[in-house]
Amino acid sequence: MTKFPAIGRFVGLSLLFFFFISVRPSLANVRLSGIFGSHMVLEQDIKIPVWGWADPGEDVTVTLGDHTAKTKADANGNWRVDLDPEKTTATPLTLTVTGKNSLKFDDVLIGDVWICSGQSNMEFSFKWGPHNAVTELPKADEPQLRLFNVIKNISLKPVTDLKGEWKVCSPTSVVDFSAVGYFFGRELCHSLNRPIGLISAPWSGLPAQSFISLSALQKAPSFGNYTSNYGYIADKYPKDKEAYPAILAEWQAKWKQWNETVIPAYNQSLKQWQTAADQAKASGQPAPPKPTPPTPNFKYPNGPYVEPSTPTVIYNGMIAPLIPYAFKGVIWYQGESNGGKIAYENGFIFADESNAYKGGEYQTLFPRLISDWREKWNQGDFPFLYVQLANFTKPQVEPSEGGWAYLREAQLKTLALPNTGMAVIIDIGDPNSIHPKDKLDVGLRLALAAKHVAYGQDIVYSGPIYDSMTVEGNKIRLTFKDTGSGLQMSAPPWTPTGVVAPAPTELTGFAIAGADKKWVWAKAQIDGNTVVVSSDQVAAPVAVRYGWASNPACDLYNKEGLPASPFRTDNWP
Repeated sequence: MTKFPAIGRFVGLSLLFFFFISVRPSLANVRLSGIFGSHMVLEQDIKIPVWGWADPGEDVTVTLGDHTAKTKADANGNWRVDLDPEKTTATPLTLTVTGKNSLKFDDVLIGDVWICSGQSNMEFSFKWGPHNAVTELPKADEPQLRLFNVIKNISLKPVTDLKGEWKVCSPTSVVDFSAVGYFFGRELCHSLNRPIGLISAPWSGLPAQSFISLSALQKAPSFGNYTSNYGYIADKYPKDKEAYPAILAEWQAKWKQWNETVIPAYNQSLKQWQTAADQAKASGQPAPPKPTPPTPNFKYPNGPYVEPSTPTVIYNGMIAPLIPYAFKGVIWYQGESNGGKIAYENGFIFADESNAYKGGEYQTLFPRLISDWREKWNQGDFPFLYVQLANFTKPQVEPSEGGWAYLREAQLKTLALPNTGMAVIIDIGDPNSIHPKDKLDVGLRLALAAKHVAYGQDIVYSGPIYDSMTVEGNKIRLTFKDTGSGLQMSAPPWTPTGVVAPAPTELTGFAIAGADKKWVWAKAQIDGNTVVVSSDQVAAPVAVRYGWASNPACDLYNKEGLPASPFRTDNWP
C-alpha cells in the first residue's frame, strides 16, 4: 500500500489556520462566545457584556443572579446584552441564556479578571520547571482562582470566537498555566480576599507587532514595514491556498509513480544482493556493497502557511475575540523578540548590538499596543502592567555595552502612559537562559504594581526610578523616585545556582562620562535618597549610565527589596 510521509509542522499549522479562519458561528441554536463557561469569573462593579449568536431576529434572555437583560439577534445573528454591575462575591452564581434553546453556566464568581499575555516567559508554565515547582505545585488548590487558557490561533482577519475552558485552580489544572500569571493571581486572591480570574493569551517567541491590530499599525508611518509585510502575506496566502490542491495532486502523482517504479526495482535489487551476500558468506568471500535506499528527488509541498510572527495575526486570532469581555487589567511579559538577535560566544549567549535600534522602535511600538487595546475595548485606560526584561547573556565587561539596555529603556519610558506599572527583574535573570526560572518574584512584583495602580493602595510598589541629576564639580548626584523608606545595596533574592550572594560592600553597575562620551567605571555612593557618582578619570562629568548592558551587575535597591531600573541620563547613540 502506498504510504505518504507525515505532514510536517508547517502543514499542520496551516491546517489549524484553515480551521480557525473558516469558523463561522452556527445559527439555529443560541450560543455564546467561547470565553463564557462554567467556573468563570466576571468583572465586578462595571457593566458585564454577554454576547453570542442566534437566528436573526431571535429573542434572547440573559440572567445572572437577580439581573436579567433581553435583546434580539440582529440580521446577521449577532446579539449582545450588558448586564448591570455586580458586587464581588465568592458565592457561586448561575448564568443562563435562553433563546430557542437554553444554556446554563454554573459556579460563576464575581471578582476581578486579568488578561495575561506576551511571549514565552508569560507562557512559561509549571511544566517548564520553575525553580520552586516541587514545593509550590502541591499547594495550588485555590478555589477562588480561576484559569482560562486561550487556545493558540492565528488569523489574517479579526475573528469573533475562540476556544478554551475555565478551570478551577488546582495542582492539576495549573500545570499548563502561566506560572507568572498564577503567582500574580494567587497573591491578589489572598491579599484582596476576592475571586480572581486569569485569561492567558501568550505565544512564545513572538514580537509585539503580532499582538497589535492592523488599524493601529496603519496609524504610524514608521510601521510601514509591518503593514507592508502583512499586506504581502494577506495577498499571497489566498493565492497559495487556491494553487495548493493542484500542487499537492502533482506531488501525489509523482509519489505514486515513484512507489510503483523505483521501490519495486529497489526491492528486486535488494533480493539479488541478499542472494549474492549469502553466497559470498558461504564461500568465505566479502559481501558485495548493499544497494543504497532510493530517495525521491522531489519534496512534499508544504501547504499555505502564515507565520505567527506576521504582524497583527495574534491580535486577530487570540485578542480580538476576547473583546468586549469585562476585565480589570493586563499583565504583559514580552520584549525579547524585539530586542535583537541572539547568538553564542564562548559558551555564553549575547545580544547582537547591531539590532539595538529595535529598542528605539519599541519606544513607539509598545505604547501603541497598549493604546490599541484600550481603544478596542473601550473600557477606559485600564491598568496595564508589564515586566522589564531580565538580565541575560554574557555578563557585562565594558562600562557601557547597550544590547537589551535599549529595550529596557523603551519599557521604562512607557511608564509615561497613564495607569501603567513595571516590574523590574534585572536581578533575577539567568545569563545562560532566556527563560529564568524564578517566576514567583516576577508574579509578586507585578502584584505589587497592581495593588497600587489598579487598587489604589498607598504602598511601595516599585524599585528606585531615576528622576534627575545635578553636576557637583567632578561628581554627579542622582535623585530617584520610588525610593520607599530609603536606598540600599542588596544582593538578588534568587540566582540560577540557588546560592544567594552576600550583600555587596560597594555599588556596582555605574558608568560615567565627560563631554568626550568615553565611558569609564564609576565609584557610586548612597547619600540619603541620592547616589553620588564620580571617577578620577573624569574631571568634568556630564552623564551617567547604570546597568547599561544585556546582563549588568545591579545592586541598587530600596529598603523594601525592589531593584532600581537600569537607566541613562544621556541620549547619545
